[in-house]
Amino acid sequence: MVALSSREAVSAVSPLLGQISMDLPFDAVATGILGMLPTASFAMMGFFAMPLQRRIRLEHLLLVAMLLTTLGQAGRAVGWNVLAFLIFTCIAMLGIGLVNVVAPPLLMKYFPDRIGFLAALHITLLGVSTAVAAQCAIPLGSLFGWRFSTGIWAVLSALAAIPWLILLAAKRAAASSRSGPSNDGPPVFRNIVKPWKSSIGWGTALVFAGCSSNTFAALTWLPVVLVDRGMSQESAGSMLALYSILALPVALIVPMVVVRMPRPLPVAVVFVVAFAIGYGGIIFAPPASAAVWVVVAGLGQGAYSFAFTMINKRTRTQAGSGSLSAFAQGTGYALASVGPFLFALLHSPGGSWLLSFSMLGAWLAVLVAGAIMVNKPRMFEDHSPSPKEHQGSTKQRRHHVAERKCDTNV
Repeated sequence: MVALSSREAVSAVSPLLGQISMDLPFDAVATGILGMLPTASFAMMGFFAMPLQRRIRLEHLLLVAMLLTTLGQAGRAVGWNVLAFLIFTCIAMLGIGLVNVVAPPLLMKYFPDRIGFLAALHITLLGVSTAVAAQCAIPLGSLFGWRFSTGIWAVLSALAAIPWLILLAAKRAAASSRSGPSNDGPPVFRNIVKPWKSSIGWGTALVFAGCSSNTFAALTWLPVVLVDRGMSQESAGSMLALYSILALPVALIVPMVVVRMPRPLPVAVVFVVAFAIGYGGIIFAPPASAAVWVVVAGLGQGAYSFAFTMINKRTRTQAGSGSLSAFAQGTGYALASVGPFLFALLHSPGGSWLLSFSMLGAWLAVLVAGAIMVNKPRMFEDHSPSPKEHQGSTKQRRHHVAERKCDTNV
């Protein structure tokens, strides 16, 4: 339910920009900021999530995320001006960003032996969430107005919090019936490698940066590009829904393939090629064939499934997963946030979109570089210390070796 409610806030607005602009005067800068808000907010929450995870249980953080997402979507539906609309959108995106970070360690905590399947289910429902909101945006907006069309999804976010409230109540009741302190607290981060000192940390961050800059630029600007090429607004909204729903088949397959491959670089390369071919068709092919190229580019979204799965594939502990997830998504989304913004700035009114798509091509090269860095089969917790770190005490090194042997036996 959390996954199903975690993308409507992103995709429900772009098909309605024309209708919203009739009430709220969005100019090119405001629209560019709107396109940048998802990745910028995800990045901000990624950086905040690390200290939060050290002090607050993951389940409580998830409830905070649901509250932010609900408040943001409901608030922007009654937004009285452009600034209010952008502020409430940012609040919703911060909630989604927190979900992004805590989801991998929660999967590691509750389903450590089913990472591939649960990652596939989570990412598939993210795709459903994106596609449903994009497809329903115009029909709901035509019937009830854009405020209803963008705000109705807050109900789903609120409903998604209910099972977690029940789970926490059950845990509290079970803990009160036991003698002694509960062990179900925040994950222990002692002896965890600093992700910014790890090639796995930077590699995962670059993969997120490459795939997110492309995906969110498309979610924001694909309808605008297609309308500019002669397509009706309603058809362009349907193309965005088609693009979004194509994340489903790859989300079902990619995680379960990646967890079985020691070196999954070829999977990432396939998605980079799909993005590149799709973009070429959208720019140069006749508008009548746009659906074909939207399908090809849409398959490139499997790169997100690759990035999400690699977090738990390259970690063995809940704390390691949380640390890598926070750094990779914080850094990756911070880098990716310039993608949707530059996409708008590089296009001149009435001109070609070639420069905008060329910029996305540069981000695809970043994606490949990150995939190469995480390709080698090793674990994040096994980061080799630098010569300076090697000067630590013998006792500490022995303790680390003992922990490694214990993990292997388990």
